[in-house]
Amino acid sequence: MKGLLSSLILVIFIIGTNAQELKNKNGFTILPESGDYGVGIDATPIFNFFGNFIKINSGTAFNDPSSWNFLDANNYIFGKYFLNESTAIRGKLRIGITTNTNKEFVIQDGQADPTVTVEDKVVSNNRNIALGGGIEKRRGKNRLQGFYGGEALIIVGGGKDKYTYGNRIQNGAATYYDFTNNTVTNVNVTGGRILEDKKGGRFGFGLRAFVGAEYFVMPKLSVGGEFGWGLNILSLGNGETKVETWDAQNNSIKTLTIKTAGGGSFGFDTDNFGGCIYMMLHF
Repeated sequence: MKGLLSSLILVIFIIGTNAQELKNKNGFTILPESGDYGVGIDATPIFNFFGNFIKINSGTAFNDPSSWNFLDANNYIFGKYFLNESTAIRGKLRIGITTNTNKEFVIQDGQADPTVTVEDKVVSNNRNIALGGGIEKRRGKNRLQGFYGGEALIIVGGGKDKYTYGNRIQNGAATYYDFTNNTVTNVNVTGGRILEDKKGGRFGFGLRAFVGAEYFVMPKLSVGGEFGWGLNILSLGNGETKVETWDAQNNSIKTLTIKTAGGGSFGFDTDNFGGCIYMMLHF
């Protein structure tokens, strides 16, 4: 923390000249104006870069840890649109839709040649979607700007894993790849293998008030942080797992559907917007 604060002070000292004026010496406007957009990133890696560069953080050889990071672990893109110099619309967005396929080869049942194989496969689909918006009001006549306001956030998510196997269960047995334990195994009379794992749908809602401050170290570029307080609701729906096994009594394959219980959470609490000092770039 000491190194981070020292780096912040250094950046402000080196870059932030003419702190009491709204324009720099070249005539560029310091503060955001009506119609400007802003994009936020986590400033911690950049401060670490300067800290390592001047060896504030350690006496070790210089390394470059700088990167453009999201403001929190939820991978939300955070931005603003300024209606005027004292009012901005805030937005958060994440659209995550992924499909991952994992394939493995196992020996084909009914023969002894290990080079004769069949394919087992699992396809995983996941979605994480978040949309948020709010209003921000700003105060201040110089580079140091305070702000406050409110925002709401909606989160939707879910997923499903689907399994296919090359060897069919016969007489209570089949060689297949167990993707859960990463090993080749066999179905037996009392065992089974997963066909589909459907995760319960997620729905979340948040309502939040916030207050914070930014300092403009150069035209349209600021560092800042904020605190918030609000309501958070998360609901997790029921899921289900489909398993195929051997029905010895009827000498056939049997499919079972096992339900998994969902859950949820509810609460009011304070927060620190990802717990980082952030940087806003306006254009």
